[in-house]
Amino acid sequence: MGARDTGLNTGGMGAVSPVPFATSEFMVRVRERIIDPTIKGLAADGIIYKGFIFFGLMNVDGYPWVIEYNARLGDPETEVTVPRIKSDLFELMEGVAQGNLSERVLETDDRYVTTVMLTSGGYPGHYEKGKEISGLDRTEDCVLFHSGTRISDGRVVTSGGRVLAVSAWGRNMEEALQGSYKNAGHISFEKMYYRTDIGFDLR
Repeated sequence: MGARDTGLNTGGMGAVSPVPFATSEFMVRVRERIIDPTIKGLAADGIIYKGFIFFGLMNVDGYPWVIEYNARLGDPETEVTVPRIKSDLFELMEGVAQGNLSERVLETDDRYVTTVMLTSGGYPGHYEKGKEISGLDRTEDCVLFHSGTRISDGRVVTSGGRVLAVSAWGRNMEEALQGSYKNAGHISFEKMYYRTDIGFDLR
């Protein structure tokens, strides 16, 4: 929860894409050690799977180890990977449904994307809802992913622990983080909290 990974365990408080250690050598290991065996296992069990499989991985001395599998996109990893997809995401998902994904083109943005999660005070413990959010109209050059918000009497208010993810692009990780934090600074609601050290372990 807190800076330098202190405090209670929470859902993700931020993310960076791409990560510096994901070299071509590392990604070959990911494919050989994790992706290919997963596909073979599904086939061996007669499972025709159409959808997302999110591999939660950790880097141990240059080798990927699985933390978790999810049959969905991960959060907040999605908020840094989806903005890097330049192709039409619907067409890619259509290709999965129709079984012709190999005929579709996946084009990605070479820039970095970072996201910073804005949370309710008290999260992951007790927190109050219904706090009015201001400054959303002041943000620029970013994408705001609403995860814990709702409309009440024409106002955007908090409705969860993790409230908003602020994603921004940059030529490098530092530039992207500057964009995320600059825009996070424009947004406010009572007892709002966010980590100020996203990416510290990648520097």
